[in-house]
Amino acid sequence: MAFQWTCPFCDRDTTINDGGCQSEDFNFTLRNARGTRKFTSLAIVCPNPKCQQFTYSLSMLETRWNGAAWISGKHLQTWSLIPPSSAKIFPEYVPKPILDDYLEACAIRDLSPKASATIARRVLQGMIRDFWGISKARLIEEIEALKDKLDPLTWEAIDSIRRLGNIGAHMEKDIDLIIDVDPDEAQKLIELIELLIKDWYITRHERKERLASIASIGEVKDELRKAASSKPE
Repeated sequence: MAFQWTCPFCDRDTTINDGGCQSEDFNFTLRNARGTRKFTSLAIVCPNPKCQQFTYSLSMLETRWNGAAWISGKHLQTWSLIPPSSAKIFPEYVPKPILDDYLEACAIRDLSPKASATIARRVLQGMIRDFWGISKARLIEEIEALKDKLDPLTWEAIDSIRRLGNIGAHMEKDIDLIIDVDPDEAQKLIELIELLIKDWYITRHERKERLASIASIGEVKDELRKAASSKPE
């Protein structure tokens, strides 16, 4: 069955058919404290001729024997083995400290979603300070300074990173009050960071390249004009 897929290496959206992926299942039936499990591996090769990288993941599900066959149950966990996380590959002109923290937030998303959200909060602060040149004592003050520079929906989403990141960064006054962040919520924050990297750094870089290309056309035409006017009659 064909499905939509985005390559984490070249970031190209594509459709994967049966010939572009390979999946294998096996049941883990040895007696243990957690019960029987089904493991499913999935390898996908990027169809982009300029990429051709492959990804490999392993999923674990509950399973039980009904007397005639193994029946798959609840999905428990998925590990991304190649690449080691769901992180996208961004250009080198994005500041390295921002990319390093982004990669760490992706790597620990499932292991510790709360810590992942906290690091996403750190990535956001680094981007605000580097890209917008806004540096204040507290992140909330930096985000407030952004309010008139962004559309309301983007600003609200950015503030959500701060609020979710605060769950891991600060202990509640009542230490018995436990507020968790689940992997799906941490992933949403990571996806917002990815969107901001594209909207801020990549868009700015591409705009500079286009403008420089246009300016170079004018310079070439000026040189041709000068060369033509300097020729003797």
